[in-house]
Amino acid sequence: MARILIIDDEELFRQMLKQMLESAGHEVAEAADGEQGLTLFREQPADLVITDIFMPEKEGIATIHELKEEFPALKLIAVTGGGYKRRGFEYLEFAEKIGADRVLHKPFERQELLDAVEVLLGS
Repeated sequence: MARILIIDDEELFRQMLKQMLESAGHEVAEAADGEQGLTLFREQPADLVITDIFMPEKEGIATIHELKEEFPALKLIAVTGGGYKRRGFEYLEFAEKIGADRVLHKPFERQELLDAVEVLLGS
């Protein structure tokens, strides 16, 4: 199946996503922040990236922007929990404007994620 990179600073969330995606037959790599994710992606490109918005080091908006600048065809899902909207600024909406193919608000259903992955990978 596909190689998927998960970028999220919450280890338990990464592990949950990894388990869901591996049970669906995908190979999964993980990074704890945008900087690690960019490095890992450049070393071993993935078919799909799932990234959180709010992280230390390099947050999701900058990570999405940089990935899409370098790899415009990359399929990408942006996710975030609380705080997706601050001071009237909708982060997931902006993530879509700069290249996220799908956005999901945490918590989301397992099937919602798997459906988004399937659609983006064309499976």
